[in-house]
This record gives sequence, structure tokens and C-alpha cells, in this order.
Amino acid sequence: MARSLAKPARPRADASTVEELIEAAARIREHAYAPYSRFKVGAAVLAGSGRVFTGCNVENASYGLALCAERGAVAAAVAAGESEILSAAVVTASDEPSPPCGMCLQTLAEFGAPETPIILVNLRGVRRRLSLRELMPHAFDRSYL
Repeated sequence: MARSLAKPARPRADASTVEELIEAAARIREHAYAPYSRFKVGAAVLAGSGRVFTGCNVENASYGLALCAERGAVAAAVAAGESEILSAAVVTASDEPSPPCGMCLQTLAEFGAPETPIILVNLRGVRRRLSLRELMPHAFDRSYL
């Protein structure tokens, strides 16, 4: 019996996957440790394998040691052997959906492509879908090394 050499379908950020990412980010946001800023953030990333990984912000009395939700989600994906981020969702309680900070955008740029969709959502359900390129048009990448 012949085996098919066709590659499995590549996961995509279709409507149902976007909903899954948003729900996962909203759920993990509840676990955020934000006693100083009181700004809880939840993030979920869709990895190249199709698996979803989550992270929440973890603050510290030494403010510089805080861990952002987006970097936590990417770190969880990398720890599981992933090396590609296909999409991300970020959930906050801000009036307008909040974009990732510069450090998180740079981390997403390391594992995503310029066209990687980033879905920003607030607790009222307002959504913005932007590409990584729109959020960070001049990411530092290996071409500069």
C-alpha cells in the first residue's frame, strides 16, 4: 500500500480558531498575577502544529521582573518544541483593545511572520485584528545579524 507524501494541512487562523484563541486568552487572564498594576492580560498563541498555548502576566515587586502574558504564551510553545507562531490573541480589560508591548511584539516577531494575525480583544468584546507588521513595522530580525 502506497503512503501519501502530502503534507498535512497547515493550521490557519480561521473563525473557529480565532474564537478558540480568544476564549483561551480570556480564561487564562483570570489567573494573571497583577497586584501592582491591576492590569490583567491573557494571551494565547496558535503554534505551527495547530496546538494552542496560553500565558498570563505575572508581576513582581521588582517591576522589571514582570513577565508579560504574550511572552509567557510563546515561552510555553517553545518549551513544548514549537518554533512557529501562526496567530495570537490578547485579552485585556482596557477601554480599547490593548496591543502587546514592544518586548512582546519583538518576541512574537521572532516566531511569527509579518502577516501573522494578532487579535486584540477587550472584555466588552471589542476586537481589532492587525498583522504583526502593522503592530511592529520594523522588527529586528536575523537579517540584521
